Amino acid sequence: MDTYFLGIDNGGTLTKAVLFNAHGQAVASASARVPMQRPQPGFTERDMEALWQANVAVIRDTVAAAKVPVEAIRGIACTGHGKGLYLWGKDDAPAADGIVSTDGRAWAYARQWQQDGTADRVFERTLQTPLACQPVALWRWFQDHRPEVLARTRWVFAVKDYIRFRLTGDAYSEITDASGTSLMDLRRAVFDPSVLDAFGIADIGDKLPPLRGSTELCGRVTATVAALTGLREGTPVAGGMFDIDACAVAMDVVDERYLCVIAGTWGINEYVSRQPVLDRSIRMNSLFCLPGLYLIEESSPTSASNYDWFSTLFLDPERAQAAARGISLHALAEEMAATVAHDAQSILFLPFLYGSNDNPQAKAAFIGLDSAHTRPQLIRAVLEGIVFSHRVHIERLLANRTTPPEAIRLAGGAAANRTWAQMFADVIGLPVEIVDAAELGALGCAMTAAVATGHCRDLADAARQMVTVKERLRPDASKKPVYDRKFARFAKAARALDDLWNDET
Repeated sequence: MDTYFLGIDNGGTLTKAVLFNAHGQAVASASARVPMQRPQPGFTERDMEALWQANVAVIRDTVAAAKVPVEAIRGIACTGHGKGLYLWGKDDAPAADGIVSTDGRAWAYARQWQQDGTADRVFERTLQTPLACQPVALWRWFQDHRPEVLARTRWVFAVKDYIRFRLTGDAYSEITDASGTSLMDLRRAVFDPSVLDAFGIADIGDKLPPLRGSTELCGRVTATVAALTGLREGTPVAGGMFDIDACAVAMDVVDERYLCVIAGTWGINEYVSRQPVLDRSIRMNSLFCLPGLYLIEESSPTSASNYDWFSTLFLDPERAQAAARGISLHALAEEMAATVAHDAQSILFLPFLYGSNDNPQAKAAFIGLDSAHTRPQLIRAVLEGIVFSHRVHIERLLANRTTPPEAIRLAGGAAANRTWAQMFADVIGLPVEIVDAAELGALGCAMTAAVATGHCRDLADAARQMVTVKERLRPDASKKPVYDRKFARFAKAARALDDLWNDET
């Protein structure tokens, strides 16, 4: 009997379940969109029960579509967006709506900790700068604005740990997700009470579930969940991973040779290292899913979610054209962007709809528009602006490496858009490689299930068995001077507008 592993991915926009065979090939999948709630400016939330029901639905649909013996599904694991906050109540129900990683309500706490020295005092232990979307800041916001929610909270979860809890009934914090929260001493790999005290959130301590590794067994599917989904009761469920780790593993980024770039809801840029970066020049160190390794990360919510917003608001005519041709809207938009030469327009787009690389108050903007500009030029400007934002982060990462990476391994929306992927190669000046898998987050966490159940020795072994690179795009050196000039203008424009945004605070 063949062997299969189920990966469940709860990102910032979609919930997906994908069943993979032992070679990493997807055999069935399903997805659902859980509506985002924005009760106030800067808030991004989801109903936790609706999220769980969406997971039940996509698991059930995937199992039904696969038409494989349920006993052949050897293991399950979850991944999901990092940061955010999912609170489970003492009454065995959600204590509040789940908070997504694009939420900015707690920016004032993160800024205060930067200004009053708290961030500096805890850095030696956390090895990261506190962010508005992390549990440390969000918990403080609840202390000041909704303390009754905290009073009824039993567990504090990351999104994928919440879904695993609903699958198994067992509460755990998986270490890659937990290490990106500013709650841990990374060198000792433990939640640190002194860090909690420094942030004024000591009361969160007894609500943090026990820590487990990515490939550890963290429970089994309950009878109730089996009846709802069609899974076999008792199916093993592994710890899973933070989605940035899952995507890295699914692209065989398990050592220092490659740079992993994810153009998704957030723009994630990262590499694996044996040593953390200690000079505060990068956004975050976290623990990688392989022992003894760190994930060195630069990130911001300045990536493909900006393109999705633009497509939704401004491409209605193209949506009808795409439907008539039987292609996706993004495929048509890619064609339109490709008709504009890299040096044919000078519009800049600052992709700061949900925040910026540096200033949490920055807003998005088109700069340089005139009446002669066309829709294809705007599309290209949006794509270029997102790549430029990634370059800001990548330059910080490369400054901390003694050797350049062999290539960028690219995931997210840009990996499915050849024009956009080529922009990454040309703007950054490195080859771009794309692996033969559409759902990398789900594949990466399914690989942890393969290890947890003994099918693979470790994640490096799983990568050898389940990952294939399908395409390599080489940079066009002739385009680099134009892109360098555009990038310099992009950076100058972002700096010039800082005073304007800061005047609003």
